[in-house]
Amino acid sequence: MKLATYRDGSRDGQLVVVSRDLRFAHYATGIASRLQQVLDDWSFMAPQLQDLYQQLNSGRAPHAFAFDPMQCLAPLPRAMQWVEAAAYPSHLALTQPDWTLSTTEPLLRQGSSDHFFGACDEIVIPSAAMGIDFGAGLAAITGDLPMGCTAEQALYGVRLLMLSNTLCLHQLMPEAQGMALSHLPCWPGTGMSPVAVTVDELGDAWRGGHVQLPLHSSCNGRKLGMCDAGQDMAFHFGLLIAQMARTRSIHAGSVIGTGVVSNAGETTGRGKDKHLEWPKGAHSIAEKRAMEQQLHGSASTGYLQFGDNVRIEMKGKDGASIFGAIDHTIVSPQGDGSSDA
Repeated sequence: MKLATYRDGSRDGQLVVVSRDLRFAHYATGIASRLQQVLDDWSFMAPQLQDLYQQLNSGRAPHAFAFDPMQCLAPLPRAMQWVEAAAYPSHLALTQPDWTLSTTEPLLRQGSSDHFFGACDEIVIPSAAMGIDFGAGLAAITGDLPMGCTAEQALYGVRLLMLSNTLCLHQLMPEAQGMALSHLPCWPGTGMSPVAVTVDELGDAWRGGHVQLPLHSSCNGRKLGMCDAGQDMAFHFGLLIAQMARTRSIHAGSVIGTGVVSNAGETTGRGKDKHLEWPKGAHSIAEKRAMEQQLHGSASTGYLQFGDNVRIEMKGKDGASIFGAIDHTIVSPQGDGSSDA
């Protein structure tokens, strides 16, 4: 099934069930008002939502209405915790070549979970001089899992999947108390796709904790990346969640992300004609700049500016959008695309 959260003036919004083709929705009133309620009592509420989902898809839901992603908060507007992994070694190899990445244990970073951006929110950044970047990835919402659970047990604890966009600031403002922080990244927040889906919605594209489908990203309508999310993912969701649960239990409503989806480069030709290529592009500006540096000796792509739009989407084998699209526009504190001047 597919679930979303509509704005209603509250922090946690109103839970809706969304049709498979993302055309219609139906309030989950009478079953649950918020997604966290469902996660807390999954075995009881999920079957009821599944029944409503089937009615919606068959055209039998009594109060269906047109689904509008613009009305969506993040599917889980605030979470028990948010952890992001570095599941794709090729991304770190490009953007942080001096980092030694373990081949046996995934690297995890705890982030803020008090608020996730909605899929169509405007993203307010204090200054365009901060080196604004996006990071396209996948995220899983979990049920309750015990400390020390295995990777296999962890996979059974995946309740829903979403797309994610982790905002990153590669440079802090120069006037920040004179501190030399130009190389210290910070993360102002993370946005999620309008819809979260159960793993069965992916069909055979969900295999062994991997999503075997291409992820599409673009900036201002220009394609940046189309990397396969299953390829080169060194640590599947089960391993990521098991690592997260190594020293603590996980409570329903926790969210873990893969980090930036990335595919390794390919070397073509022989001898003097050898050439390194990234035919599937990049899912962050930092990665694109690193590619340009390796290929041409210098980076030509600038970081995001006010007014820039980032779109992230994943489509099934039938060409239909699975999660809906993340469609973020970067704006100034004045709420427009004006510069810092």
